[in-house]
Amino acid sequence: MGGVEIEEYVAALDRDGVLLADAAEDSGLTASVPACPGWQVRDLVRHQAYVHHWAARHVRDQLPEIIDEATEADVLAGGPPDAELIAAYRAGHAALLSTLRGAAPGTACATFMPAPSPVAFWARRQAHETAIHRYDAQSAGSAGPPDPAGEFAADFAADGVDEVIMGFTPRMRRLRGGTWSLAVRPADDQGRWHVRPGPGKTEVSRADAAADCVLSGPAAGLYVFLWNRCTARDAGIEVTGDASILATWNSSACVKWS
Repeated sequence: MGGVEIEEYVAALDRDGVLLADAAEDSGLTASVPACPGWQVRDLVRHQAYVHHWAARHVRDQLPEIIDEATEADVLAGGPPDAELIAAYRAGHAALLSTLRGAAPGTACATFMPAPSPVAFWARRQAHETAIHRYDAQSAGSAGPPDPAGEFAADFAADGVDEVIMGFTPRMRRLRGGTWSLAVRPADDQGRWHVRPGPGKTEVSRADAAADCVLSGPAAGLYVFLWNRCTARDAGIEVTGDASILATWNSSACVKWS
């Protein structure tokens, strides 16, 4: 993990969860979410409410295995009516915060990526999950997507880049079998990463190595871009080398939460 403390993740989760609900109220539940084709804000809120409840159950009940009880279609079709949706989301968000803040350091439960502890894993994962969907909710407003640099601190954004590359990328089956490499280099001196797909797995490292395509720019822009929330230009990212590799990333970077 990128040096961010559990308390900082929980504080970020607190802040971004509130901002998500505020943005949903401002945008309206029927507004379209640009980065989530086919979704309205109501779908985004239902999704995030479910994820918060799902994460809290693992920590609170100390579940020994990852639970996977509902499809996305089930989640979007369920939950409270629109008139009660945001209030229910706020309550679930508060319950997750309470669970994480009250969890003992030695709490044992299932996780799906390496972390110093289960509580650290769930705090980090929910902080970044909520931050990105907060950005989605804000992007649904009439002003359009906000400037990433104004929304995310460099150290938090770099930690999110680290989670995407070191945690999720090796799990992305669609990336395997390529013959290219990608380097990610934040301009604000927040780390270095390298990605190289192979026939059986994708190799990732925290290395400043040569690559076929290099992304450089502010950590906040790289964070939002690697989550496929904006173009490289909109994120203030300089692309050198083979830019066609970015199309492969954009079409193949599929996250699985289990």
